[in-house]
Amino acid sequence: NVFIFDQTKIPFEQVVVSLATALDFERCIKTMQVRGAPLIGVTAAYGMFVAGREIASQVDESGDWQQDFGARFRVSGDRLKATRPTAVNLAWAVDRQIRLAEETLQSNSAATPRDVAASLLRQADAICEDDVKMCNLIGEAGSRLLSHIWERISEHRQATLPKVKGKHPYPNHLNVLTHCNAGLLACVTMGTATGPIYTSNAKGIPVHVWVRETRPRLQGARLTAWELSKAGIPHTVVADNAGGWLMRQGWVDAVIVGADRVAKNGDVCNKIGTYSLALSARDNAVPFFVAFPSSTVDMHIASGDDIPIEFRSEDEVTNVEGPIVAGSTIGTDQKVVTVRAIDPSSSALNPAFDVTPSRLVTALITERGVCQAGEEG
Repeated sequence: NVFIFDQTKIPFEQVVVSLATALDFERCIKTMQVRGAPLIGVTAAYGMFVAGREIASQVDESGDWQQDFGARFRVSGDRLKATRPTAVNLAWAVDRQIRLAEETLQSNSAATPRDVAASLLRQADAICEDDVKMCNLIGEAGSRLLSHIWERISEHRQATLPKVKGKHPYPNHLNVLTHCNAGLLACVTMGTATGPIYTSNAKGIPVHVWVRETRPRLQGARLTAWELSKAGIPHTVVADNAGGWLMRQGWVDAVIVGADRVAKNGDVCNKIGTYSLALSARDNAVPFFVAFPSSTVDMHIASGDDIPIEFRSEDEVTNVEGPIVAGSTIGTDQKVVTVRAIDPSSSALNPAFDVTPSRLVTALITERGVCQAGEEG
């Protein structure tokens, strides 16, 4: 079985969930027990292995089992891809497993159904290992950018410290603003957007992170803040609408976000709210970086206008959940409860992603290095 942290429970509970069937994988991705484009891809790779294992135990080896296996395996892939249509890493991992199964069936006439399943497991393991290497490389590449920014601003900030001390809450830090969660919870390790932060911190650069809460599911407040706390990195959670204000105060030195899909022209699709953050960064001359693995680039998508945007349940907007706090008029029980936060007669719209045009992106950070956003990059 594959074991995951149920990310819908963090930070109030740390629950490990066992995934034993193909349906378990579909459900965990759809309900966002697993989320984050790179981790969705890794999870999907293992989900396709489990689907292949199930099919291998069901096909009749005395007949034309290869055709039956291939057809059923493609159906499993389509079901898995339909769970989250925007994140391209999901389709990328599923398609890799489908191609491998087809190649194994075509190239080895002596292969058994279990041989096919075994090859799928080996590739899932390889995709998982590649994610670890990718995060480390992104962390190094992004850290070099942050190091240059720190060298540039630290001398100036020390010279003006007597004037700004008491105004700037973190004058002795490199202040990075991030959105949603593109950290170790969104990858196998370290993360994409947070990779440069962790690497810079390990190199001795004093980093402070402004964490946007990321409504409606609060991935920043619940997940990014939790993992930064575990890592001992100074951070402050702010309302989503506070990002522009922070930049106007001069309290943000760089913005780093992740990506769920990047178009051929460099347009970036990421968690809803990224576009407005990029506009604020451009207006305040704050560098806006996007960190992601190269598997997130979809060369079949010409521009961000062609990226399908997932719409989720309005309940995620109308309802909030968390533990009842001491002194609350509705009780002191510490169990997690769900309450409605808006007028019952009002409806809500819940697009999960938006697209940031490449012209607003300072640079893209991948495991291959740093480049400008655009077809030339």
